[in-house]
Amino acid sequence: MARRGPLHGCILATLLVAALCLSPGAKGAPSATEARCEVCQDFLERFYSSLKAKHSDFSMASIEEELIKACINAKGKELRLCYYLGATEDAATKILTEVSRPMRAVTPVTKICEKLKKADIQICELKHERQLDLTSVDLSKMRVAELKKILDSWGEVCRACAEKTDFVNLIKEVAPKHSAPPAKTDL
Repeated sequence: MARRGPLHGCILATLLVAALCLSPGAKGAPSATEARCEVCQDFLERFYSSLKAKHSDFSMASIEEELIKACINAKGKELRLCYYLGATEDAATKILTEVSRPMRAVTPVTKICEKLKKADIQICELKHERQLDLTSVDLSKMRVAELKKILDSWGEVCRACAEKTDFVNLIKEVAPKHSAPPAKTDL
């Protein structure tokens, strides 16, 4: 059997460290899911499309004005994004120019969101809520808080619900009108 020296061990250790650093799950290398600011990109893509459809003049003032109007109708994670951008009345900071200036210069939305991430990391931490498949889930085994969250996401309220079965029955009753994924409307 051949004898291995200390150099052999160093080479193996170096190769192992290099493999770990370059692997897709490594902390140093951003994965595809980490790199995408999904709420920011989706919202700003729709916003940009709506500006083009309205034949906006693409001045910074008009972009900011339209963004504030679009944020009035935003819900959920998109409303949180509007808050971070400063497009809501209760926002603590305003970084609307970080959106309007590059959008005026027709910068791709992915680049705008990357820049916004540097200003506020929370912007890229926003993720869309995953749709619940009611055909594969046993509602009776879910917690009441989860059932309330489903109803709340649909904009439904169960006023006379006293027991879990009341929530389950209401969800089953209103599920057909909420089962189709909501269409992305123009802003």
